[in-house]
Amino acid sequence: MSITAMTLRVPDEIAPSIRQAAQAANLSVNAYIVRAARRAATLDAGHQLAELGLGQDLAGEGDTL
Repeated sequence: MSITAMTLRVPDEIAPSIRQAAQAANLSVNAYIVRAARRAATLDAGHQLAELGLGQDLAGEGDTL
């Protein structure tokens, strides 16, 4: 697996919440953000499938489409 370094700019007012959530999940901030981005991308793909009428195949697999 290759890794790409990216710079992420986060508003000061939400940075503490991200750090606290990462700590509560026992993850590094990086791992927490990667997990959140992966979930968002997966959910977005699910929404695209649902728009094509294929979302019912995903029912019960986590986030609601």
